[in-house]
Amino acid sequence: METVLDTAKPTAQNGLLTQKPKWLRVKLPTGKKYTELRGLVDKYKLHTICTSGSCPNMGECWGEGTATFMILGNVCTRSCGFCGVKTGRPETVDWDEPEKVARSIKLMNIKHAVITSVDRDDLKDGGSIIWAETVKAIRRMNPNTTLETLIPDFQGIERNIDRIIEVAPEVVSHNMETVKRLTREVRIQAKYERSLEVLRYLKDSGINRTKSGIMLGLGETEEEVIQTMYDLRAVNLDVLTIGQYLQPSKKHLPVKEFITPDQFKKYEEIGLELGFRHVESGALVRSSYKAQKHIL
Repeated sequence: METVLDTAKPTAQNGLLTQKPKWLRVKLPTGKKYTELRGLVDKYKLHTICTSGSCPNMGECWGEGTATFMILGNVCTRSCGFCGVKTGRPETVDWDEPEKVARSIKLMNIKHAVITSVDRDDLKDGGSIIWAETVKAIRRMNPNTTLETLIPDFQGIERNIDRIIEVAPEVVSHNMETVKRLTREVRIQAKYERSLEVLRYLKDSGINRTKSGIMLGLGETEEEVIQTMYDLRAVNLDVLTIGQYLQPSKKHLPVKEFITPDQFKKYEEIGLELGFRHVESGALVRSSYKAQKHIL
């Protein structure tokens, strides 16, 4: 009998409780590599988004030597309607954090690391100095580890984005999250056009591989999703991830629709026809899913 993690909990939809569909059931993480890494994470109290976010792809990613780490604390200055991260006044910057993250990657023997962060609009540099120092520390301690940086928009301030460009991660990612019409509701302090401009600036500044992700099931139409894909290709985006939005709590935006596997497949085919190098499209796809393949 197949062991699965049952994600089919009741979810509010149009004021009613509905069951999540069967395709949102996932296998429990298993395998020798996963077991070894889980032991290290628990022993040394390492902080990964994989564990704190209970990512459904954790076993698969860890088995391939990929993990995601969040820097700059766990309190965000923004209050997006989809995100389960705490909102409020963040803690003081930990200037030892770059070395701590680099040490975690070495202990876990990670081949490809994804680094992300909360938004730090409270800081003049938006946290970009810690970002750059983290990349440098990882490179010093783990010279064979490739990197993806999943960055905030840094309010579109170029000198802050430049700090990321200067340390040249193999992949730089910034998520659109949703279609233009829903941006104000879903990403309250963000702007659709600003995010596009960040991605354009990264590519125009010489970043080899740019990446973005969107969530579906928030009330967008097929036409809006395809338009977003066109917009992203217009700024020469290389990699696109498309996944199902799942409500973190009753306080967050409700799921309006569960997208079918066939529809996700359709979006993947459209994306490849538009010229994206990679398109990961599926209900359980998250930003860092198969991230190690996106450098190729």
